[in-house]
Amino acid sequence: MRLRRRDFLSLAAGAAALPVLPRFAKAQEWPAKTIKAVVPFSAGSATDIIPRTVFNQLSADLGQTIVVENRTGAGGTLGAAAVARAEPDGYTLLAISSAHTIISSVYPNIGYDPVADFAGVIPLGNLPNVLVVAPSSGFKTVEDLVAAAKAKNGTMTYASAGAGTATHFSAERLRLSAGFEGSHIPFRGGPEAVTEVMTGRVDFYFAPMALVLPLINDGRLQALAVSSPMRASALPHVPTTLEAGFPNSDYLFWVAVFVPAKTPQAIIAKLYQQTQKTLATASMKEKLAKLGVEPMAMTSAELDALVKAEIPVNAAIVKAVNLKAG
Repeated sequence: MRLRRRDFLSLAAGAAALPVLPRFAKAQEWPAKTIKAVVPFSAGSATDIIPRTVFNQLSADLGQTIVVENRTGAGGTLGAAAVARAEPDGYTLLAISSAHTIISSVYPNIGYDPVADFAGVIPLGNLPNVLVVAPSSGFKTVEDLVAAAKAKNGTMTYASAGAGTATHFSAERLRLSAGFEGSHIPFRGGPEAVTEVMTGRVDFYFAPMALVLPLINDGRLQALAVSSPMRASALPHVPTTLEAGFPNSDYLFWVAVFVPAKTPQAIIAKLYQQTQKTLATASMKEKLAKLGVEPMAMTSAELDALVKAEIPVNAAIVKAVNLKAG
């Protein structure tokens, strides 16, 4: 039997559409099973607390369990690399901080491209890193700390949650602006760094607000400044590093959700819309406010653009201050 040209074209068009149908169906039914969210930092860190807070309610709103998996190491690159290699089906998420736009400049051969291998979904919010010291240190202001650091001739110690993380970058921004030397001590996560500062074994730490706000309120840590361009609503009496007289020392710390790059746009859109609804509820706003988290309204496309814009800026700073993994 001979096919007419019209019949042939119709069959060809139908065959070409077949591979798309399963993907479309999967996008329509998503989520149909448990979702895994990888946090590449330790449990109890701000990059862990904030997503857990949001995902706890989001899972109920979606009608599916979201399991948070902490996969630490190498400044967050191990967990991020695992997500980059995951099936792009909407069932593996990456919850990471703005360190995402720094660590590729610090760690060689990380095995993924932070722009090409991920698609942004939505920011969960931003929060200042707080410069904290032990109350027993005697430091009352940033100026006190800087003066002591200059007097110590490079022996001042500062903690981070890993080389190239947001906490490390905040410290280096201040150090570069203030013009003092110091010794960087990286930890696997924020809780370990906080413990060392409270005991006085490490001099200072730029800690995420969510991690240390209760300790500051209890008097177990002394807050000297915040790294954000403007004061934090949760600590209105604490000045910014800019207000303290150190230009170009500010740093905005954000936490956001990403998925593997080839995840269907329909799934990304659905995840974005539902997360946005969850973030807009009164109960979630209250929970995040108590953690010191500020809203960060941004579309998925704007989040992708932010990542792309931040990487070269941060790479230049990494080079200027000679940041090294370790």
